[in-house]
Amino acid sequence: MRRHGQRLTLCTLGLMSALVSVAIPAQAASDSEQKGAQVYCFMRSSGNDHTVSWNAAYTLIKRQGRGVFKTSPEHASVMITEAVVQDPGTYPDCGKFLGDLFGGDTSTTALPSSNPAPSANTERYSY
Repeated sequence: MRRHGQRLTLCTLGLMSALVSVAIPAQAASDSEQKGAQVYCFMRSSGNDHTVSWNAAYTLIKRQGRGVFKTSPEHASVMITEAVVQDPGTYPDCGKFLGDLFGGDTSTTALPSSNPAPSANTERYSY
């Protein structure tokens, strides 16, 4: 009987620690999506094209991630979009750039840019 109680205690502690470890990365994801959105939106609003802004934001999101797996480019795009949609006042005029995260017209910038838009035939997230 005593062994059964010890095993039950160990299983309970293991389950509790697993639940706590899941909650911490969820908070980190929220922080990284906000930071990624800030970087992407600020750079786009400052006249940078999609590629430069995306590379900066995605690099930040990947470095902020604390999980075992890296955040995919597609998921990072969704994270940025969610952050902007949840709090559009924090990211003024960024909504017009969100389509570029999903293959929209990447040549649209707030200010004229000398960087050409990528070819329509290139794979957006091939890296």
